[in-house]
Amino acid sequence: MKTVINLLPLIFLSFGFFSSLVIASFSEIESVPVFESIGEHRDESSPKISYDRINEVKRKCKSVLSSASELKLEDISRAQKRKLGFKYGDWDQDSGDSPILPFDSTNTLRNSSTKPMNLVSFSVTDLDLPHRTKKYIGVNGVLLLAITMFNELPSLRSYGIREFELWPSHTQLKISFQGIYVENDDDERVLCMLGETMLPSRDESDSSNPWKWVKEHDTPPLLQDDLILLLLRYPKSFTLTKRVIQGELTSLNQKPSLKFFDKVHLFSQLGKSVRYDFVSNDLVSKACDPYPYKNDTFTSSGSGINVYKGKGFCDLLQRVTNRAPLTVVPNWKCNGTDEYCSKLGPFASDGDIKSTDGSFKDVKLYMQNVHCEETAARSQTDAVTKVSAVFRAVHPNENLYISGLRSGIDNMTVTAEGIWKPSSGQLCMIGCRRGQVDGCNARVCLYIPTTFSIRQRSILVGTFSCLNTEKNLTPSFFPLSFEKLVEPMDMQNYFQSSASHPFYSYSKLDDAGAILEKNEEFSFGTIIKKSVMHFPKLEDSDDLLSSLSLLAEDLTFHTPAFTDKQASGTNFGMDVLSLGPLFGLFWRTSNFSIAEQTTTTPYRTKAEYTEKQLLLNVSAQISLTGENFGNFSVLYLEGLYDEHVGRMYLVGCRDVRASWKILFESPDLEAGLDCLIDVVVSYPPIKSRWLADPTAKVSISSNRPEDDPLYFKTVKLKTTPIFYRRQREDILSRAGVEGILRVLTLTFSIGCITSQLFYVSSNTDSLPFVSLVMLGVQALGYSLPLITRAEALFKRKAASATTYETPSYDLQRSQWFNVIDYTVKLLVMVCFLLTLRLCQKVWKSRARLLTRTPQELHKVPSDRRVLLIALILHALGYIITLIRHPARADRLVLGSYGSAASNWWQTETEEYIGLVQDFFLLPQVIANVMWQIDSRQPLRKLYYFGITLVRLFPHAYDYTVGSVPDPYFIGEEHEFVNPNFDFFSKFGDIAIPVTAILLAVIVFVQQRWDYDKLSQALSFGRFRILPSRSVKYERVMSESEMVSGVGVNGNHSDDE
Repeated sequence: MKTVINLLPLIFLSFGFFSSLVIASFSEIESVPVFESIGEHRDESSPKISYDRINEVKRKCKSVLSSASELKLEDISRAQKRKLGFKYGDWDQDSGDSPILPFDSTNTLRNSSTKPMNLVSFSVTDLDLPHRTKKYIGVNGVLLLAITMFNELPSLRSYGIREFELWPSHTQLKISFQGIYVENDDDERVLCMLGETMLPSRDESDSSNPWKWVKEHDTPPLLQDDLILLLLRYPKSFTLTKRVIQGELTSLNQKPSLKFFDKVHLFSQLGKSVRYDFVSNDLVSKACDPYPYKNDTFTSSGSGINVYKGKGFCDLLQRVTNRAPLTVVPNWKCNGTDEYCSKLGPFASDGDIKSTDGSFKDVKLYMQNVHCEETAARSQTDAVTKVSAVFRAVHPNENLYISGLRSGIDNMTVTAEGIWKPSSGQLCMIGCRRGQVDGCNARVCLYIPTTFSIRQRSILVGTFSCLNTEKNLTPSFFPLSFEKLVEPMDMQNYFQSSASHPFYSYSKLDDAGAILEKNEEFSFGTIIKKSVMHFPKLEDSDDLLSSLSLLAEDLTFHTPAFTDKQASGTNFGMDVLSLGPLFGLFWRTSNFSIAEQTTTTPYRTKAEYTEKQLLLNVSAQISLTGENFGNFSVLYLEGLYDEHVGRMYLVGCRDVRASWKILFESPDLEAGLDCLIDVVVSYPPIKSRWLADPTAKVSISSNRPEDDPLYFKTVKLKTTPIFYRRQREDILSRAGVEGILRVLTLTFSIGCITSQLFYVSSNTDSLPFVSLVMLGVQALGYSLPLITRAEALFKRKAASATTYETPSYDLQRSQWFNVIDYTVKLLVMVCFLLTLRLCQKVWKSRARLLTRTPQELHKVPSDRRVLLIALILHALGYIITLIRHPARADRLVLGSYGSAASNWWQTETEEYIGLVQDFFLLPQVIANVMWQIDSRQPLRKLYYFGITLVRLFPHAYDYTVGSVPDPYFIGEEHEFVNPNFDFFSKFGDIAIPVTAILLAVIVFVQQRWDYDKLSQALSFGRFRILPSRSVKYERVMSESEMVSGVGVNGNHSDDE
């Protein structure tokens, strides 16, 4: 009873700590970030608005003011600030010996072919509307000039930007301006402004190398300059041929000055904040009258390909073209001169373009600044949708992402305007190079297909064709085709209405059947495989589409893959586009035509199937990133999936990026694709994983003769282990079960320690002989998780390997797992406090013995030598573990666990600390030998056998549940054990429990037999394992004698 009373404060303390943790946990989960203020955030470092130079501006801008017309003040508002700004424009500088900006091209080896781009952004920061006049308005603004290869430009609203910044591959200069805004009779808006900044200084001693300090990485010398004139001209109307913003940046310093720089020219265009005027009907009629234009390259009628003709074309077009690069199709049909067939349509074809030899490899298109306007009509067939856009071609050596943000107009841009009608589904546009009237010699025909096949995998297709012909009636360029390839995962983002029915048309099933017959194995092993192993297949579900969708999810994977001879792998992706009647992922609006038939009919699998019924039509896509294999990075697939053996037999088509001559001389191409490819994909089984390799195997072979220029050697790939949907669900269920097991084992540990406390209260004679080192090991094991936030009893450490195929389940955010987690922490704290209480009792009992027998201190048990011997033994064991590390590191690297080897000492230390806790009885065994306990029983059997079982339970669990290394936990956290650790290997799961049980048996024997009997049993002739009896501990006053008040000398003891 006294012990229970002593434990009550500890229990209340534990529950108080646990409550605070739970409250903190839930508040952390459900809390919402609180902002300091609501509304517009004003930075203290906002730019200074000033008009103190307005008189100087009027002098420098005299010519602009002289041509200014009277402003219509009702049309001027603060919204004009946004219309006058632009981002990612282009700039160039007149040739001379006074450049304005340096550039550091060092440390750019990661992509040495990428060329730097000159970009400019401008923002109006203030309009002085209260002091406006009839002809001008005061303006403040900021301009940012930059030379960059990979970096985005900072927002001009970020007022912390320094005036000049330079680092490898990026330079930028910020200039603050104040000036005037005027309008003239030439249908222009004009900004004339004076600016100031800190210009980088050139080296005047060497005109050929003015930026010598850049290469030497010195501190940039800066010069204050306030004589910079900016002149920007904007068109008042926004049309097909009136959209270009032009500007000049001029130095007002004289040339001998280091502040002087050659004139800078700026180019951009009006953006989406400005209303577009569809007034170019005459030019549109030139290209599209009569409508629709009969496009030989892609015709919606007679080709078997349906195109989108429904409502909401503008919304769909915006989703399809939003910041997405378009792929340029090679001129595989061209038959002409090399110069003619190598042209990039209406775009400028410089050396970088011609070097592709008509294959246009890595050349991309962007469809930018799309304006779409749907006009009202009495019927859907009479509706006309007007569209305007800018097509930008991107060089192979330009940064693709940054190029997609550019707004400058140059020879690589074509402005376009046209019409779309639902009657034909064709968007016909007139194209003007550089947005100039004399450059309007191109026709653009664009479609959004709703029919897909192995040869048609594009969500958008289009062509540029020539309007003007030369005297010999030969077009100036061959029709240029482009497309946007569809990603299977993005399909549902495009067709969100049941009005459109995208579907897949199978055309290679006969060829896939021939591949199946050629690769089908018939052997005794195959029969066993079919009867024992289970592969991904259709399951019982609410309807057929749901079952197909779940199967498609299992058949889709992304993971590293390796060849037999390749040390480094490539990222391999397998995406299922359609499976049977299912197209894309399962969403009812897009699969509406078959969803109606399956809505009320639950799908149930049959017990037996014929071979034909087990074959499912499938289309997919393989993507390889990293090292190219056989000159392809994407394969379009179509064929059959055999559920019985888990294999796909597929015909593959690849986009051939060869010269136009090779393509023209290859008559067996299908729509420019090489489809003479066999692909076999073998999936691992879902169950019976110990009978098969849990990796997917892929074979890609060409059916062309070896002397064919399009032939490639057979590629055989083997992925890292993959897992299926059911196994991902098992991760969650296993984590929950393991959490509950941890709670139960910790609760059992509390019972064992509590029973020991009650035991020593009634058996005080043997209490001093409990080893404090043993209790210290247990207390250390319980305290470390509370300090380091690691898990108790069971090692939870994220596996060091990282793969693409990592589940996205975040267990830590689940409230259920949080409850289990904090319950475990509470139980660990209770175990720790109970162990400390046990240590306190042992310490006090020894202190009383020292008080009662001050002349016989050597007869009181001491743990000094026990601690020393235990430290020596564990130090030797730790050294042996470190010596064994090199062989283990090799295994880690080969097994893709290289990062664990880099922190090997930390890993080994954590492992060995766990081993010390498993062998917690070792100090007690040593102490029993040294103290010659003579049948004393300091430990209760329930205590040391119970704690031993708790420590060994993770090994038993690992051996039974994870007897086969589970590849599906790569990258996951293990609740109980980490199989990558040596001590949790198969051998460790046997050796450690055997050793721990042996220590428990030794303690049992030591407590049952006296020292003489035990020494005699362990004597072999003259050889004695145990030393002779010592008189050191023969007579030690028992606690019962002290409690009863009778000592050795007859004196009464004090009350406890």
